[in-house]
Amino acid sequence: MGGIALLAREKGHQVTGSDTNVYPPMSTMLAEQGVDIMHGYQPQDLPEDADAIVVGNVMKRGLEVVEHMLDRNLPYISGPQWLGENILRERWVLAVAGTHGKTTTASMLAWILEYAGLKPGFLIGGVPENFGVSARLGDAPFFVVEADEYDTAFFDKRSKFVHYHPRTVILNNLEYDHADIFPDVQAIKTQFHHLMRTVPGSGLAVVNAQDANLRDTLAMGCWTPVETFADGDWKAEYLRADGSEFRVFFQGVEQGVVRWDSLGEHNVNNALAAVAAARHAGVPSVHAIAALAEFQGVKRRMQVRGTVRDVTVYDDFAHHPTAITTTLAGLRAKVGNAKIITLLEPRSNTMRMGTHKAQLAASLQAADAVFLYQPQGLGWDLADVVADIGAKGHLLHDIDDLAVQATRLAQAGDHILVMSNGGFGGIHDKLLAKLAD
Repeated sequence: MGGIALLAREKGHQVTGSDTNVYPPMSTMLAEQGVDIMHGYQPQDLPEDADAIVVGNVMKRGLEVVEHMLDRNLPYISGPQWLGENILRERWVLAVAGTHGKTTTASMLAWILEYAGLKPGFLIGGVPENFGVSARLGDAPFFVVEADEYDTAFFDKRSKFVHYHPRTVILNNLEYDHADIFPDVQAIKTQFHHLMRTVPGSGLAVVNAQDANLRDTLAMGCWTPVETFADGDWKAEYLRADGSEFRVFFQGVEQGVVRWDSLGEHNVNNALAAVAAARHAGVPSVHAIAALAEFQGVKRRMQVRGTVRDVTVYDDFAHHPTAITTTLAGLRAKVGNAKIITLLEPRSNTMRMGTHKAQLAASLQAADAVFLYQPQGLGWDLADVVADIGAKGHLLHDIDDLAVQATRLAQAGDHILVMSNGGFGGIHDKLLAKLAD
């Protein structure tokens, strides 16, 4: 929604918005771009003369502001539909879909196109460091969009990505997530199938060959040429175990060597997908590989927030067991035997429902110490997960106490990894301050 606000502003519209908890980097970016934000959802925040009220999927029937909008017959539209009708209709859309890696892969792809001089537009659910903003109009024809499978709005229960009509689509992976809206993984496959129904025969689907759920989805119907990555058409040969250097092959022919600052098998696969999609847009692989050497990453994706007394604090958005596992694996490959202290806030809707409770302890095994934060109203007790983790597991109910306990354990050369898809009560700054003390 913040990115859509930036695009509307760039098109020359006057834009205001409201939310209950806007935190950096989005809050600071919107302020810098002149988008006024009201706190909370109040009917008086809806201008009676607005040309469009763009409704986010956090809005529900029964909320006073929603009932006011409907009673007054104010013009409203979902974010994805507004984007599709006002931005994407005349563009070559490159969409990045999947349970994990959408933000990073979309950022890589947008940067590759930028490096090639194509000045793409983009809408990404994070802030790519190479651009400093999460969205821009760019020049025609290319537009990169992070294609989310979450539902669109209270009045449109289709996945957001059916509004985007991509010519190039990346399918990174498909796992069960969003338990608040999907009853099972088959329901998610169905939505991905609906996405594939919108991709033209002259387009391209770039698909993770190692994902059985994606294979099932394509078997439901595919009318578009497919290139596979991780196996099949696009492969990597590791020159360094941590993924910081690898050769790229397309159909057995070497395309070049990537040397970059990103880490982990998941990022190597993200890179292969981005190179493949960029090639479909006309960027030779050699140029895409050169661009990746200058890829600076994404805020909140293994972002170093600071190093104090030789203890490094990282911020990462991981909130699904698979993402937690791959994030820890990437950091472990980088730091070797150095101690990793992990802090996790179970904040996503799926995590708060306890859907991934059984997988959580195993996903954290690569850490040397694990601190789980039990927020108020979680609905289930993290104590069982801590018991499964064993002696290295700790359960805290207070963020300030969490910062104290974690920093007491940290010594020179250690790494503190914070994982949450929210603000986590400013824990990163608290950690750095305690380390300084």
